[in-house]
Amino acid sequence: MKTRKAFLSDSKHRIHFVYIPKHTSWLNQIECWFSILMRRLLKRGNFTSTQDLKQKIINFIAYYNHTFAKPFQWKFEGFPDAG
Repeated sequence: MKTRKAFLSDSKHRIHFVYIPKHTSWLNQIECWFSILMRRLLKRGNFTSTQDLKQKIINFIAYYNHTFAKPFQWKFEGFPDAG
């Protein structure tokens, strides 16, 4: 286990592994965003090139931010102390 940890944390590697809990809040939010992008743009989209795809994604983001986006209100206040 020590050699594996040393290998994975070696800064000389091109790819770095970052371990985060599956329940982290930003991860859940980005999954929601990709779901919206998939359902509203990509699922039935017709793209002539990767540049066309990129431009349509950028246009969708601008439209979504102007039309639908609203501030996120965090409601989790933490776990009660077990003290």
